[in-house]
Amino acid sequence: MNLTDLPGLNYVPVLLLMTSLVPGVLIFFLRDEQVRLRTVLNVSGAVAKVGLVVVLVPPIVAGRSLEWRSPFLPGIDLVLRVEQLSLLFLGLSALLWLATTVYAIGYLEGSPGRSRFFGFFSLCVTATVGIALAGNLVTFVIFYEFLTLATFPLVAHRGTPQAIAGARTYLVYTLSGGIVLLAGVAWLTHLVGPVEFTAGGAQQLAHLATTEPRLAQAVFVLLIAGLAVKAALIPVHGWLPRAMVAPAPVSALLHAVAVVKAGVFGIVRVVHHTYGVEVADTLGVLLPLAVLAAATIIFGSTLALFQDDLKRRLAYSTVSQVSYVTLGIAVVGVVSTTGGIVHLVHQGLMKITLFFCAGLFAETLGLHKVSELRGVGRRMPVTAAAFTVGALGMIGLPPVAGFVSKWQLGLGGIEAGHPWIVAVLLTSSLLNAAYFLPIVYRLWFLDPGESPPWEGVRTTARRLEAPPSLLLPAVAAALFALLAGLLAEMPYSPLEVARKIAERSYLGL
Repeated sequence: MNLTDLPGLNYVPVLLLMTSLVPGVLIFFLRDEQVRLRTVLNVSGAVAKVGLVVVLVPPIVAGRSLEWRSPFLPGIDLVLRVEQLSLLFLGLSALLWLATTVYAIGYLEGSPGRSRFFGFFSLCVTATVGIALAGNLVTFVIFYEFLTLATFPLVAHRGTPQAIAGARTYLVYTLSGGIVLLAGVAWLTHLVGPVEFTAGGAQQLAHLATTEPRLAQAVFVLLIAGLAVKAALIPVHGWLPRAMVAPAPVSALLHAVAVVKAGVFGIVRVVHHTYGVEVADTLGVLLPLAVLAAATIIFGSTLALFQDDLKRRLAYSTVSQVSYVTLGIAVVGVVSTTGGIVHLVHQGLMKITLFFCAGLFAETLGLHKVSELRGVGRRMPVTAAAFTVGALGMIGLPPVAGFVSKWQLGLGGIEAGHPWIVAVLLTSSLLNAAYFLPIVYRLWFLDPGESPPWEGVRTTARRLEAPPSLLLPAVAAALFALLAGLLAEMPYSPLEVARKIAERSYLGL
């Protein structure tokens, strides 16, 4: 029995959007001083979204689905659908939105423009949820462009010349990518009609690939080129490090929940649910995509080595780490696809931990550079421990979630007859270790000396750690990253859901 057979449940996808859209709109009308009401709206919306996702997990993982559609253009519907892949991305967005909301409330305490910030923050999450739920290409593009517009004010929030410049760079890159994506979707719709996301690919694309293979290749390149900007694939990755002028909660949102994830999620949709992996492989477009992802992995890790600013080092790490998703889904095979899809979740958990901790170092001790972190583990041991968990996971050391992703990707590469993928993963892990282990060493093993870098910081100098509203989200994210690795084979784990999604993509092959 499909969930859509039950009366009223087809509106659940709309309700998932409303839990962030309605609070976001209301927050715009609040004064900055109305802290309690704004907090209630933020937290209640985030908790409601998580609650809805939790209720949906058992039936959706079991293979059921929910769908809402409404006429939009002649012959084209707006479609919102909850199925396994959308649930995985939706669950990540909902969980990390709740954590980031709590973190941002403490982080921005007393700062100006809080109602504006949290209004756009909620709109950003609404757009991300819409991307997750989009059931066809047109619906996807609408929310994809909405995400660009909702995120721009967050990057520019501080209003400094650096923030404005970073936000403009972000806007130029992402709007350009959005235009290219829109052109690809319009061209494809003109050629074959409205394309709905289907496990294994849409039938119209199989016919187009057979009758007009060059045309099908050209459209594929256009779609991937448009998505590559937010996915931070080289050479269109440049906006990401420059956007690090944004507050720490925004950086966490960009890297772990929203923008870069929207890009790679779109690539998953195009390869596996639009063209289908068999058609894409026949067209010869997957190997070039895998090579581009591999080059981005090495490139991002190499540049991260030379960054002393902690957030910029983490930004180049994201350029590298997010491309694991693209690499996994561009290699033919259930195991590699599983590794790529599960890394959507695993990278989000680990990277949001790292950005939360970077924000705590900056806000509590005024430290922004790697070279300033000596002895901080003695001053902020819980924060340093959470950062260490995230860093070890990024390197790919067990039992943190990152090990599971890399293991699946390596096995998938061997299974597909591409041993070079194992070499890429090993090289990347060595580079990850080269830029993360020195930070861990500085945190725990270097003496801060008689004049520690944080000397003279007055705001929280008496505290050993940041306030609970800032510290708990970082610790919770680190624990989730650890549990996702330790309990990888448990029912309803991200790995199990990713495996089911991958198996459905290859069901008829």
